[in-house]
Amino acid sequence: MERERMAQTLPSLTAPQLSSQNSPCSTALYVQACVACLRGHHVSRPHNTGCGLIVAAYQQAYHCPRDEAYLYVSGQHTMHLIQLNRECLLHLFSFLDKDSRRSLSLTCHQLREVFLDPCLWNLLHFSSPCQLRKDNFVLGPSLRYLTISWYSSMVLQVCNIEDWLKSSFQKNICSKHESLVSTFLAHVCYMCPNLLSLTMSGCGHITDRDVISVLQCCRKLRYLHLENCVRITDCSLEGVVAHGDNLEEVKVDFCRNITQAGLQHCKEMKPALQLTAEKSADLIPDSKPEERVPIRRTLQKVLQNS
Repeated sequence: MERERMAQTLPSLTAPQLSSQNSPCSTALYVQACVACLRGHHVSRPHNTGCGLIVAAYQQAYHCPRDEAYLYVSGQHTMHLIQLNRECLLHLFSFLDKDSRRSLSLTCHQLREVFLDPCLWNLLHFSSPCQLRKDNFVLGPSLRYLTISWYSSMVLQVCNIEDWLKSSFQKNICSKHESLVSTFLAHVCYMCPNLLSLTMSGCGHITDRDVISVLQCCRKLRYLHLENCVRITDCSLEGVVAHGDNLEEVKVDFCRNITQAGLQHCKEMKPALQLTAEKSADLIPDSKPEERVPIRRTLQKVLQNS
C-alpha cells in the first residue's frame, strides 16, 4: 500500500515544481512519501524526478541555519531532518552525487557521520585523475564497484606517448598527475578488500605493478576492465593467472603492449575466464630507446669532429 501511495504522489510533482525555488510543499511531500516507503521496507529507487526533488529538499535544508534544518508543509513545521534514522538518511544520501553529499555533510555532525559511513560508498566513479584529490568520497570495505575513466585529448597527445619520446613540456604536464591513480589504487588495496569490479580507461600512467597489487589485495575481484592503458603489458596477464582466483571477466582493450602470446597463455591457464582484448594485440607496441641512442651519439661525434 505504501508503494502504491508513493506512486500516486510522485506523478503529481511536475518538472516546474522541481525547478521552482518556492515549492517547499512539493519537496516535503515527496520526502514524506519516500520516508513512508522506507518505513514499509520498500527500498526501490524512485524515478529521476524523485531524485531531483530529494536534491531540492537537501538544498533547502543546508541553506537554513545549521541547527534549523526543518522540512515544511504549507508553512507548518513537520519534521527535523536529522530526526530520520540512519537507514533513511543513508538511503536519501544515495541519490546525491559526491559533491552534494559533502555539502550536506557540512551542516551538522549527525549528517557528517552519515557521509563518513562506509555503507554509503559501495560505488565510485571518477571522470578524471584530478577528482581523486578531492575529499568528497570515502574509501572503505563496502566499496564494490570502482571506475576511473579519463576521456581526454591529453591522454592521446601527451600521456600515451612513450616517455623517452616526450618533450620537456609534455613531461612537465605528466608530472602533475602521473602518480595520482597509482597512489589512489594503493589506498584501494589497503582499504577496499571487498572490491568486485574495477574499470580503468585512459589511465596512461598505471603500471603492471599497480594491477598486480589490486589482484593480490582484492581477492574477491570478479571483473577487471582495462582500456587504453598503454603501460600495461603481459605481466598483468600473468598476475591474472597467479592471483585472479575469483575473476570471471577480464578486458584489456586498446592496450598496445599486450601481445597475442600473452593472451594465449592466459587463456590456456584459465580456460573458464572470459578474456577479451579488442585491438590490443594488433597495435604497434612501444619501441626500445636503446636501439637509437648509439646512432644519435655517433652522429653527435661526427658533427663535433667535422
